[in-house]
Amino acid sequence: MLILGESKFIKTPFDSEQELEQVVVDNYEYIFGPTSIYLPKTLIKTGDGTGTIPDGFAIDLASKKWYLVEAELLHHNVWGHIAPQISKQVIASLQPISKKTIEDLAVDQYQNNETTREKFAEQKIKEIDVRKILGEILNKEPVIGLPIDAISGDLKEWARTLKYNVKLWTITKYVDFNNKNSIAYEFPEEFKPILDTEEEQEKDEKTGELTRYEVSISDLIENNLLLPGQKLIMEYKPRQGSKKKYEAEILEDGALRVLDQVYSSPSYAALAGIQDAGSDRKTVNGWTSWKTETGLTLSEIREKLINEE
Repeated sequence: MLILGESKFIKTPFDSEQELEQVVVDNYEYIFGPTSIYLPKTLIKTGDGTGTIPDGFAIDLASKKWYLVEAELLHHNVWGHIAPQISKQVIASLQPISKKTIEDLAVDQYQNNETTREKFAEQKIKEIDVRKILGEILNKEPVIGLPIDAISGDLKEWARTLKYNVKLWTITKYVDFNNKNSIAYEFPEEFKPILDTEEEQEKDEKTGELTRYEVSISDLIENNLLLPGQKLIMEYKPRQGSKKKYEAEILEDGALRVLDQVYSSPSYAALAGIQDAGSDRKTVNGWTSWKTETGLTLSEIREKLINEE
C-alpha cells in the first residue's frame, strides 16, 4: 500500500495486457534506460513465413544492445503461452528481413523525432553513421525484455535455460482506494531488472560477487573509493541554452546533495540538474553523468569495485 496524505493506493491487477503494454510505451526509458529508443510493434516473420508481432523493440544506444520486447501478465501460463510465443518471436527477429524492418523503423524515427535525434547526438553518432551503427547493433543477438506484473519461479527457471539473455522487470499498478480513476504505476529504481541472466552469468563467473545492479554509492564509500564530503561534477547543455555545471556533495549515507536537495539515487540527482538547466528529459543515467574532480565517472569507479571483488 502507498499512502499520500489521506489517500491510500492499493495494489491492483492490470485490467488487461494492453494496459500494461501502453504503460511500457509511455514510460520505456524507466525500463530500458535514458539512452534508449522505443520502436512500435510490427509484423515480423520466421524463415518459413509464420508471422508474429512482438509488443515492440528497444535499442539502447549507449550499451549498443537491442531488445525484443513482450509485455506480459503472469496469469498467462509460462509453458502454454509465454515460452512458445517468445520462441517464435526470437526466431522471426533473427531473420535478415526482420532486422532490416527494425532498422528502417529506427531510421524513420530518427528522421521524424527530435528527442531521438538528440539521443543519437549525445552518443556522438553523426547522421551519416546512423544506419551503420543501427546495423552493427542489430547484428548482435537480441536481449529478451519482459516487463511483467509479477514473476514466478517457473518464469525465472525458463529464462535461465535460454541461449539468449533475458531481463525481467516488474511493473506494479496501484489504485486510490477512494478514487478508482487515480492510478499510479511503480517502476524499478535505476532501471534495475528483477532478473538479468547476463548479470547472473557474470556473477557466477566471479564466484558470486557483486553485480552492477547491486552496487550503491554506499558500497563505494565502504571500500574507500569515494569519501563523504567529496564533490562530484556534472556538466550539461540543453538543446537550447548554455552549458551549466552542477556540483553534488556525497553524504555519509551515500546520498547526494544537489541544489540544496538530497537524493538517494545518482540518477535523480542528475535529473534535478538537467531539468534545472532547462531540459524536458524525464530520465538520465547518473552513474555516467557524475564525475569526480579527477574525471572518473561513478560507473568507472563501480567497475573498479566489481573487478576487485
